[in-house]
Amino acid sequence: MEIFSHEYFMKEAIKEARVALDQGEVPIGAIVVANKRIIAKGHNGIEKLKDATAHAEMVAITSAMSAIGAKYLNGCSLYVTLEPCIMCAGALGWSKLDKLIFGARDLNNGYQKGSVALHPKTTVVQGIMEAECQELLNDFFKSKRS
Repeated sequence: MEIFSHEYFMKEAIKEARVALDQGEVPIGAIVVANKRIIAKGHNGIEKLKDATAHAEMVAITSAMSAIGAKYLNGCSLYVTLEPCIMCAGALGWSKLDKLIFGARDLNNGYQKGSVALHPKTTVVQGIMEAECQELLNDFFKSKRS
């Protein structure tokens, strides 16, 4: 695997998803990358914070803006293990993110199901390590049903 490849950074997002899993959260992780460097990380914190907006993407966006001291994420990429929901896609659009890279599709709640548009200049890459990202979610929900 090439260093700084999509797979390299998605593995880092998966590590964040595992942190969420260890905390009893839905295992979704996100990282923000600028200049081939991770500048922010986030994982779901909805249960812990009792906050429906504490999605991995929202946590990572806020952290990244704080890290760079700006309200826009120009030149940044977000890696997330699951396709963002409409709320997160809206936030990504307002942040003017350059690139969104996600693993598994979310056919029920993903932004592509609705009419929410990301920023027109945002490039989207999907399906990076999709099987691994999907397996984390499947195992989590299977354990909840048992």
